[in-house]
Amino acid sequence: MSSIFNTRRAFVKNTAAGLSLLSLPNLLNATAHAPAAKKKIVCVGGHPDDPESGCGGTLAKLVNLGHDVTIIYLTTGEAGIAGVGHDEAARTRKQEAINACKILNAKPVFAGQIDGDTVVNNNSLQHIQNLINDEKPDIVFTHWPIDSHKDHQCASLLTIQTWVRSSNKFTLYFFEVCAGEQTMLFHPTDFVDITDTQEQKRKSVYCHTSQDPAGIYACGHASMEDFRGRELGVKAAEGFVRMTGKMMGAFSV
Repeated sequence: MSSIFNTRRAFVKNTAAGLSLLSLPNLLNATAHAPAAKKKIVCVGGHPDDPESGCGGTLAKLVNLGHDVTIIYLTTGEAGIAGVGHDEAARTRKQEAINACKILNAKPVFAGQIDGDTVVNNNSLQHIQNLINDEKPDIVFTHWPIDSHKDHQCASLLTIQTWVRSSNKFTLYFFEVCAGEQTMLFHPTDFVDITDTQEQKRKSVYCHTSQDPAGIYACGHASMEDFRGRELGVKAAEGFVRMTGKMMGAFSV
């Protein structure tokens, strides 16, 4: 009982401290008006193409403004090419991810879990926690946890638990993918205008040739950029949910 209590007490303390951390809108606003100190951004996605399609425009925008971005892929997409064995598919999709990161000017990191067979346990949590904390991030992006794909859920939960336990507190944001089919019940708290990086994002997505990039956009991503843009009053935008104290009860276990 005491260990659970201590975990919850630490979580409340860390969450309260995190409320004053750097926010995405503040970072973008400050950088737009005056040079800002370089920040470290990390994005954790389930598979190659998830970070690019979910928040590639924002990642590109942050890099273009002088910040460092690392993308951590939980898996290498081993099960993602029909009729192709895991080893060959992993080689193909890893190279596609590397190519996409070159377009975004981001650093790729591969966490080594297996597509379709991801796990959340103490070992996998420690590994992701190490990968994230090694980057010393100011802001971290990951999947919204209410998602139909269990690999997306695993990536999200591992990142959330890292956020809970990390002594190096960072601001945590969730992104959406294939809204309505995969990401569900997503109501953004923050928006980023990606009008100037929309094409750069598209090029990064199209690096994933094995995944039918046109199909990725047909799975709601084009309409997502348009709709979030309409909400913000710009041509194209990406929406995010910021982890806050109001959400803490769902994860304080």
